[in-house]
Amino acid sequence: MRDFGQVDPAGFDLADVPSADIALYFPDGPPKLYQLTQWLPVFEGKNDVTTIVIVRQVDAFNALHGKTPLRVILVPRYEDLMALLDRANFGAVVYVNNGWTNFQALSFQRAVHIHVNHGESDKICMVSNQAKAYDKVFVAGQAAIERHEAALAWFDQSHLVRVGRPQLDLEVSPALPPTDRTTITYAPTWEGEDEANNYSSVDVYGVRIIQAMVDHPRSRIVYKPHPRVADSDDPAIRSQHRAIVAAVNQAASDDPSAGHCILEGADMLAVIPSTDVLIADVSSVSLDFLYLKPGAPLVITDRRTDRSGLLAESPVASVCHVVDADSIDQLSDDLRAVVTSSGDASRRSIRDHYFDGLEPGESTERFWAELDSAIREHDQALQSLSRIRTVRDGTAS
Repeated sequence: MRDFGQVDPAGFDLADVPSADIALYFPDGPPKLYQLTQWLPVFEGKNDVTTIVIVRQVDAFNALHGKTPLRVILVPRYEDLMALLDRANFGAVVYVNNGWTNFQALSFQRAVHIHVNHGESDKICMVSNQAKAYDKVFVAGQAAIERHEAALAWFDQSHLVRVGRPQLDLEVSPALPPTDRTTITYAPTWEGEDEANNYSSVDVYGVRIIQAMVDHPRSRIVYKPHPRVADSDDPAIRSQHRAIVAAVNQAASDDPSAGHCILEGADMLAVIPSTDVLIADVSSVSLDFLYLKPGAPLVITDRRTDRSGLLAESPVASVCHVVDADSIDQLSDDLRAVVTSSGDASRRSIRDHYFDGLEPGESTERFWAELDSAIREHDQALQSLSRIRTVRDGTAS
């Protein structure tokens, strides 16, 4: 056993290979842990299935210590990972992102490999050519199917399995106290890995969005940025984040009874129940809100001011007010109309398009049914291969 500083003795030891039905695989460090942690309660809640978490970086291992009842094991070296997989009995390996060392674990042949991603959104990063490597790719609904069809050539669509979004079935305690004010939440995303993946409004509209929220009468304004905004690599994002924080703090100082607040570390799913109006970017946040509160007003931002492109890539924008360079200066006035609007049949139809028409509780049921089916079908395929090898070897002898 090597010394990794804070590493718990429960780390991986070849003499103590864990017995588990499922391995939840996470190769990255703490900045991306939000991709894993949103899945942990789903697996923690399945008492008749044993799940372990495999991490590859010591900082991620230490960050998870005490955060989940699931066993977390640290396997930093490739040769140790191979040794673990060679001795394990996993029926499935589940991947929550596109980490490059996912492909090391994919060499394990006795388990079915399932990619589940870490949300449902219209960002282009939600579709990767890497999807071709997995046995199954679990997606939320028809919108994700069409996203893959539009982006990937030579991809077998039968590998896509619609399961909804199990995280939206979880019971989460509200992060905010009750109020008689209108709670307007601004929940922008980060800038992504490159310009094509940049959907953030922080640097282009952020401060003006907060000003419009403050202008709305009897509002409680909430700023809930993506976990990677505050320490963004982009100086403009960091600078405007600080300006937004200062604006919210000033508003809170000017009206102490309003309850204006900044919730950088909160679970967004705990913020949504108290949110009456959401202003968000193209991200999973906006779609989670659409699912959980289809009758509530939703505002989507477009940093590129390309309405036709936005509608083509993000169908939800067709039932939302859109903030872009053409409309940002009128947001204070527009919010008054937005706040009094309500969901209609078209918004419900879009919700079903993204989440396969599933209601709360049904995503979890379908997820586990499809995961169990994938494991059983893969086991049957392995048995068929074993019989073929036995016949072949017998013939050869």
